[in-house]
Amino acid sequence: MIEGKVATDKFVDMVSATAEVDLRLSDFHPHSSLQTPEHTVERARFPVIDYHNHLDSTDPRDVLAIMDQCGVERVVNITMQVGQTALDIMDRFHQAAPDRFSSIGWMDWSGVERPDFVQLTLDRLHRMIEHGACGIKFWKDLGLTLRDASGALLRIDDERFTPLFQECGKLGLPVMFHTADPSAFFEPIDAHNERYEELAAHPDWGFHHSPVGKRALLEQRNRVIARHPGTTFVGAHCAESAEDLAYLSQQLDALPNLQIDISARTPELGRQPYSARAFFLKYADRILFGTDLLPEVEMYRLYFRFLETADEYFEYPSHASRQGRWNIYGLFLPNEVLRKVYRENSLRLLPRLS
Repeated sequence: MIEGKVATDKFVDMVSATAEVDLRLSDFHPHSSLQTPEHTVERARFPVIDYHNHLDSTDPRDVLAIMDQCGVERVVNITMQVGQTALDIMDRFHQAAPDRFSSIGWMDWSGVERPDFVQLTLDRLHRMIEHGACGIKFWKDLGLTLRDASGALLRIDDERFTPLFQECGKLGLPVMFHTADPSAFFEPIDAHNERYEELAAHPDWGFHHSPVGKRALLEQRNRVIARHPGTTFVGAHCAESAEDLAYLSQQLDALPNLQIDISARTPELGRQPYSARAFFLKYADRILFGTDLLPEVEMYRLYFRFLETADEYFEYPSHASRQGRWNIYGLFLPNEVLRKVYRENSLRLLPRLS
């Protein structure tokens, strides 16, 4: 060593080196080097009811062919249309295969400024039931964007809507809530957001500047569920709490009339496999299988792989922009849990089925 000169530490240099690259994030598609067992589940181990899907633009015959390949017994179409268009869609699927398709209606907010809006909605509700609706869905616009005649933001727990939920209880009609969205959607769309690419593709999905935060929205929804213990509620997408299973557990413990579906939440559940598996085992009677993705053979098979196998680090079913740069792990659920999640829990909400 030359006197007065500090020697370079090669190890320090190695572990402290950083890089600036010109590769666009959208062009970065790494292939995993892991060599782990892969198990393709071509058909679910037990018959499946997909309780959460959107088939409005599809041909029932095409969907049936996919269902037959994968062991899907029934799909519940949540129509995103209202009025006569919605009724026509319900009729089209029910007439194509009444034993394979069911329908959940979409809450129609047209006329919300009218003083008779609640009665108008009750009339619409009964009309949908006449066309075979087995539920009604309230979307995230309630609480986030919808306003009343005075221009005030409509709260989810607005007591003016109490008769709607009471009527659903009397009719035995489940109410589905898609309230709020993934937590990342309420954060700035920047370099720290783990779902940056998805939100960059869909900037209108971001609610960082919303006047109401996510937890407040969920608490509004939960007050409605607590007020109506005789009505069955379904929290779509793990009741929008898949990133925090401890909080989701608290909600299920406090609200015995709340069920959840897992649609579009394998990305969240599958990256926390230890916690997710324990959650499924504990709440096996409260979890419904759903996908929220256009029916495709490979999509269903990825869902089955997630639920049935112990495979490690594989792609989750998603839409084109994906939901985050991670992969998932299988939960290898026991048969008694699979039977409930795949079919039995949904059957309780579809009383016309045997």
